[in-house]
Order: sequence, then structure tokens, then C-alpha cells
Amino acid sequence: MSAVTLTSGRPPVSGPMTVADLDRTPDDGRRYELVDGVLTVSPAPVIAHQVVLLELAVLLRANCPAELRVVPEPGLRMSGITELVPDLALVRREELVGRQLTVPPLLVAEVRSPSTAMFDMNTKKAVYERFAIPSYWIIVPDPGQPAVYAYELQDGRYEEIAHVTGDQQFNAERPFPVTVTPSRLVADLLTR
Repeated sequence: MSAVTLTSGRPPVSGPMTVADLDRTPDDGRRYELVDGVLTVSPAPVIAHQVVLLELAVLLRANCPAELRVVPEPGLRMSGITELVPDLALVRREELVGRQLTVPPLLVAEVRSPSTAMFDMNTKKAVYERFAIPSYWIIVPDPGQPAVYAYELQDGRYEEIAHVTGDQQFNAERPFPVTVTPSRLVADLLTR
């Protein structure tokens, strides 16, 4: 199953869908996201995705400074017509108020799945860049060829600072020093 973009149906006839409309979507396990008034619906993540997401969250939490928090799947409201749900965000502790985050996290990470790979690499990356999120990571949870892509905001644009695979290490400096090894993130996944 893949992500579906809806441009008719639930959105109001008179204009783009708003975050108020998004707040009325069903709580049915799917991920509802809004980019410039266009609704995108993704299927619930599979178990492998969640295992890798947990491994990343545990790694970050173990190395995280006391004033920061790792938050899985927060709503990230960027405007009245744009709200995304990153797989993971790293935020300042004092920003943990309300139903959604409304200021740029220090880091967002997406665990890529076949249904959302293009959306994560293109649309989400562009929106996160526009919202001035300093660091963006994409984790490829393929047990045979795991990878991490890391981007940092430089002069208002994302620049790729790392692309590591397998046992290679990504030694991140921002938002804090931590070493990420793709093979360790997928170590609990079975290959078929």
C-alpha cells in the first residue's frame, strides 16, 4: 500500500484543506498529513519500521543532553495549511506543550518505507527545509543494505553531510554528538 494524496472529498470545496479540517480526520491508524492544503494519507507503519524507529529513539535518548527530548511521531504544525508527522523529532524540553509542535525541532528523522520513500525524500524534505529544521535524517531499514542519509541546513538549504551504509558510522555533531551505525539499527530484523 502506498501514500495517497487527496485533492477532493474531505477538503472544503472553497479552498485548500486546513489544519482545522485535519483535526477532524479519523483516528484509524493511518497517518494524515497536510502540505499546503493537500491531504496525504499513509498506511500504518509495519513492524520492521517501528523496530528501527525504536532503536533510533533509544540511541538518541541515551546520548541526549538533559535539556532535549526525543519525541516519536509528533504532529508538527507549520502553518494553517501544513502539518506533518515525522517519525521522530528532537526538541527542547520547554517546547513540549500543546497537541502539536509549532516551532522547528532541532532534528527530524524518517524511517523510509516503500510506500513513503519518495514523499520523505522530496516533499517532506522540502517542507522541513522551508520550516528551517536544522537537521533531517532518513533511515533506510533494509536488513541487507541499511543506510542513513543526513542533511543539515546551510544557508537555508539542506546539504547532504553523510550517506553511510551497513557497518559504516555516521558521527553526528548536530544536534549533539552521537554515532549512528545503520547495521545496528536493523540488527533485530530478519532477512528473508
